Amino acid sequence: MDGKMFIFPKETNTAHVILKPTVTKPLQKVSVCLNSYTDLSRRYSLFSIATPGKDNAFLIYPEPPNICSIYINQAISNIRIDPGSLGWMNLCVTWDSNTGEVHLWINGRHYPGGVLMKGTSIAAEASILLGQDQDTFGGGFDASQSFVGEISDVNMWDKVLTPEDIQKAISGDLHGNLIIWKSLVYEIKGDVLVQEKLQ
Repeated sequence: MDGKMFIFPKETNTAHVILKPTVTKPLQKVSVCLNSYTDLSRRYSLFSIATPGKDNAFLIYPEPPNICSIYINQAISNIRIDPGSLGWMNLCVTWDSNTGEVHLWINGRHYPGGVLMKGTSIAAEASILLGQDQDTFGGGFDASQSFVGEISDVNMWDKVLTPEDIQKAISGDLHGNLIIWKSLVYEIKGDVLVQEKLQ
């Protein structure tokens, strides 16, 4: 997928991309980075992990104009961000079970996300999606929470990225080890396009 992007052209309760990680295991540390563009003014799901017992095991859920919500195993952190950050976005989220700390980075700026679900793990059996919020394991989609726009450069790690790592990931010099954009394994469902990136 190097040099390419997913385009979600319209609001639906069907269009999504299933991402297949290189390894399946319980996660005590997670980092996810991606690039996105949308002009949505409503809330939407960017990146969703559901497990059989938890539909919001890990969820990145922007709520324009100035909130980005992060869910870990059903617990939520509503992070206040700069208005206007949610158009073109380089976004990274990290979580460390040892401390429970959540950190959000948007366009290079750091936003502390507090402490969520310290001492827990994200179960190995996971459904990882772009474009829809899962209300059940792999399903339960609602068009009013769907993503419309462009997503690219999705990478996921089983570790907490340092601030230096975040900068490398944003510039494309650091690739994931669970989800690797340049060799992405994925399945498109519904109306999602793959196109060359224009910038």
